[in-house]
Amino acid sequence: MTHTRRNFIRASLASGIAATASVTNGAVARAATSARPNIVWIVSEDNNPYIGAYGDKLAQTPVIDALARQGILYRNAFSNAPVCAPSRFGILTGVLPESCAPANHMRADAKAAGILPTYPDLLRKAGYYVTNNSKTDYNCDIDPDAIWDDSSAKAHWKNRPEGKPFMAVFNLMTTHESQNFNPTTGKVKPADVRVPAYMPDTPVLRQDIAGYYHRMEIMDGQVGSLLAEIEAAGLGEDTIVFYYSDNGGVLPRSKRYCYDSGLRCALVVKFPAKWAHLAPNRAGSTITEPVSFIDLAPTVLSLADVPVPSVMQGRAFLGRTASAPKKYAFGMRNRMDERYDFVRTVTDGRWRYVRNYMPHLPLMQNQAFAWLAKGYQEIDRLRMEGKLSPLQQRMFQERTFEELYDTKADPDEVVNLAGKPDHAQHLKRLRGALDAHMKAINDNGFIPEGSAIEGYIPSRVAGAYPLDRLMALGEVAAGGDRRKAGVLRAALGDANEVIRYWGATGFAVQGATGADVTLLERIARTDAVPQVRVAACDALSRSGASDVACKILAPLLAEDQQRAVRLQALNVLTRMGEAARPALPQIRALTGSSDEYLPNASRYLSQRLDGTFDPAKPVYDLEALMGRGAKIGLSPKG
Repeated sequence: MTHTRRNFIRASLASGIAATASVTNGAVARAATSARPNIVWIVSEDNNPYIGAYGDKLAQTPVIDALARQGILYRNAFSNAPVCAPSRFGILTGVLPESCAPANHMRADAKAAGILPTYPDLLRKAGYYVTNNSKTDYNCDIDPDAIWDDSSAKAHWKNRPEGKPFMAVFNLMTTHESQNFNPTTGKVKPADVRVPAYMPDTPVLRQDIAGYYHRMEIMDGQVGSLLAEIEAAGLGEDTIVFYYSDNGGVLPRSKRYCYDSGLRCALVVKFPAKWAHLAPNRAGSTITEPVSFIDLAPTVLSLADVPVPSVMQGRAFLGRTASAPKKYAFGMRNRMDERYDFVRTVTDGRWRYVRNYMPHLPLMQNQAFAWLAKGYQEIDRLRMEGKLSPLQQRMFQERTFEELYDTKADPDEVVNLAGKPDHAQHLKRLRGALDAHMKAINDNGFIPEGSAIEGYIPSRVAGAYPLDRLMALGEVAAGGDRRKAGVLRAALGDANEVIRYWGATGFAVQGATGADVTLLERIARTDAVPQVRVAACDALSRSGASDVACKILAPLLAEDQQRAVRLQALNVLTRMGEAARPALPQIRALTGSSDEYLPNASRYLSQRLDGTFDPAKPVYDLEALMGRGAKIGLSPKG
C-alpha cells in the first residue's frame, strides 16, 4: 500500500475527513468558496465495480472502499451506453445520445453546438471555475475550449481565480481497455479469479482478468492522490467528491455490449458535513434504486443551485432539486467502431431486458480495436478451431429479438428467460417500460447512419421520423415471422426512407422468396437513398441472391460515397463471406483510406477472403488512432 493511500485511509477512518495541511492557506480557500460547494468528479475508464465496497472479495481498492464508508454508494449505477463516446455525450449534455444521432454511434460528430446546453458551460456562467483533465471524446461538434475554463492535461482546480468555487473533472486512463492489451499481474493472481460462463477458462483469459484487477489496484492509488490534494489544500469540508466509471468493461463481452458487464458501473459520492443536507442519506449508506449517468449533468447543476434546462432528459438525484428515485435505467448500442448493430435495454437493478432489432447479426463481430486484447484473440482462435462450448459459441451466432435475465440468479446473463411463462410478468413490465422510454426520448436508432433525417432537430420535424410506425415495423422486422412479409413488402414502397430501410432490413432478418426478391433487387438498384440500397442488398444476400448484391455493393465502396454508406456496404460484404470475392479489388482499395474504421474493416475482410486472417495478428491501424488523439482528447493509447 502506498504512503498516500495509507494516510488517506487512516485519516478517513479516524475522522471522516483526512488531515489537512497548509492550514492558513486552507482557511482562505474555505472562506472564498463557502457559499457554494466545490465539486470534483474522479472518473475511471472502462470498468465494472471490481471494488471491495461492492462486495468483490478479490479487489484491492482500499481508497474507494474508504470513500464509500464516508459517502454514499450507489449499488445499481449504470452507464447509458456501453462505450465511452456515446456515454460521454450523455454525461455532457444530459441528453441521451440516441436522441441526437449520430451521437449514438461510436465514434461520430453529432450536431449539438448551439442546440444542447452543457453542464460545464452552465456552471461557468453561474460563477464556477470549471476544468477537465483531460479526456473529452464528446461525440459531437461542441468545442471543449468553449465550455471549460481549461480542458487539458494541466487543468486543475488549483489554477482557479481567488474566490471562485470550482467544478473539476479528472479522467483516469489507467483502467482503459488499451492498458490491458498486455496484462500484468498485481496482488490478484490468475488462479484466483472467476471466469464467466461465456468465456473459455484458459490461462490467457485468466491473465486478462487478473491483469484488470491490477489496473484497478493502480487506479485506486491515483484516486487516493487526488483526494489527498483536496485535503492538503484545506478544501475537504467544502468539496463534494464523486467517483464513477464511465462505462462497463473491459474484458470480452463487456465494454460495447448491452449487459451488466458493459453497463454496470461504480458510483460513490462523498459529502462533507457542511453539505450533508444536500445528500439523500447519511454517510456510509447504500442506495439500491437504479441511477444512470444521464442524471449526472442535472445532478451537478442541482448541487450548485443552477437551474436545470428542460431539454435535459436526466433527473437530479442529489441536491435541492433532486427527484424521486427512478425505477429503471436504460441502455443502448448502435455502431461500435466499424460494426453496426441496434440494441436497446432496460434494467430495474435485478432484471435486465434486452431487445435486438438486428438479430440476424451475431452478438460478437470482429472489431479491430477490441481484437488488440489477447482475450478476444484467444476466444476467436478457439472459435476457429471449434473448441468453444455451445454456450460460448452463441456469441458468434444469430440472436433472438428479446432477452430477459435475472442478474441475481444469473450474473453472467447466459440463461434467457424471455420465453419462460413463469417470468412473463417481468417481460411485459420491462418491455412496456422500454417502449415508453424510446418514444419519450424520440429514439433515433432506427435512422441509418448518414441519413439526412438523423439529428436532434431533423428527427423532430413533423412527419420526418414516424417513430410509432417504426417501432411497430421494427418489431415485425426483427421478429422474423415470414407470415408478416406483407408488412415488410408494403414498407418497401413507403415515401419515408427510414420506413423503406426497415422493410428491407426485415427481409434481411427473415429472408425473401419469389416476387419479394425481385422487388428487393429493384430497390437495391434504384432507390434514391444509398442506405436503403445497402439494406436491400443485405436482404438479397440472405435470400439466395448474393451475386446480385455483390455487384450492387461494390460501387458503393467508391470514394464518392458517404463514409457511412461505404462502411455499411463493407459490413454486408463481410457477412457474405466468400460471395464477396468479386468485390475484392474495391475492398482492398479501402485499406489505404485515412478513415479510422474503413481500413480496419477492409483489411479484415481481405484477410478473410485471402485465408490469411489470424486473430493474433491485429488489423487495427494504430497510426490512425494516434493521429486522431488530439481531436477527441485522448492520449495516444486512449
